[in-house]
Amino acid sequence: MSVTTHGASAITQPPADTLGRVFDIRHYSVHDGPGIRTTVFFKGCPLACWWCHNPEGRSPKPHLILVADRCLSCGDCLTACPHGAICREEGSIRTLSSVCQACGACVEVCPGDARQLAGRPMTVAAVMEEIEKDVVFYDESGGGVTFSGGEPLAQPHFLGAMLAACVARRIHTALDTCGLAKKDLLLDLSEKVDLFLYDLKLFDPIKHRKYAGVSNDAILENLEALAQRKKAVVIRFPIIPGINDGHEDIRRTTAFLSRLGLLRIDLLPYHRIGVGKYPRVGIPYPLEGLEPPSPDHVRHIAQQFEREGFAVRIGG
Repeated sequence: MSVTTHGASAITQPPADTLGRVFDIRHYSVHDGPGIRTTVFFKGCPLACWWCHNPEGRSPKPHLILVADRCLSCGDCLTACPHGAICREEGSIRTLSSVCQACGACVEVCPGDARQLAGRPMTVAAVMEEIEKDVVFYDESGGGVTFSGGEPLAQPHFLGAMLAACVARRIHTALDTCGLAKKDLLLDLSEKVDLFLYDLKLFDPIKHRKYAGVSNDAILENLEALAQRKKAVVIRFPIIPGINDGHEDIRRTTAFLSRLGLLRIDLLPYHRIGVGKYPRVGIPYPLEGLEPPSPDHVRHIAQQFEREGFAVRIGG
């Protein structure tokens, strides 16, 4: 297994039955840190970014996903639902979101896989079983495990237990985070994190509250605290046309990061891959019609960072 920088002998093995909420585990990931990785997606996020490509990960609760074009209109879900949340209207199957409890009963009987449940409780042992399937790839590529979301820091006890389990097995750990948490909690967990992939959405506080739903005060303070502790941090900066890609946005961002000595940055151009998820989870998409930035515009932003001494990579 990949060797971490931690002293594994000092790590107390967490209880294998420690429980958390996960909505996806992806094997053979190459965009979430160095090497080949297993990415574990935690359920729940305190932010509500307008461009979020994992809307099914926002709520901490399980979420029913409906893929309408797979529905066979067989009606099996009507009889399976114990809450009366499904009905037939004009020949179509309709789910009443105000009644649905996301219990998963309809998912179990759906023959067309039109009904899926995002989010399930998993123990540390169950997640580690999935992680350990990929250990051979970590050895060969210098990879490891990335905890993503949602927001992993929203489940600090489970995250801490997962980090400890990985450290005990000498598996490289990366934390993909927006950084919103109590500072003491973050710094405590940071002792078991080899690499932070820190998602800096917006530097401007007014814009951040508008487009991400919360203040960025704690996010910036926590990033500064990690820099002071000399933690390994790669900044992830999304390029959202018309929102955070203006000259002044980039200038203020580079000035702040330069002061902290954080000069490694991944630029993540806006994409529309997650747009189709929104109707499936019953959430309106706030950036309908927004097009990705042009390659020339992305290169121009990259050059702005490079002129200030940043090591820039386009893509995660």
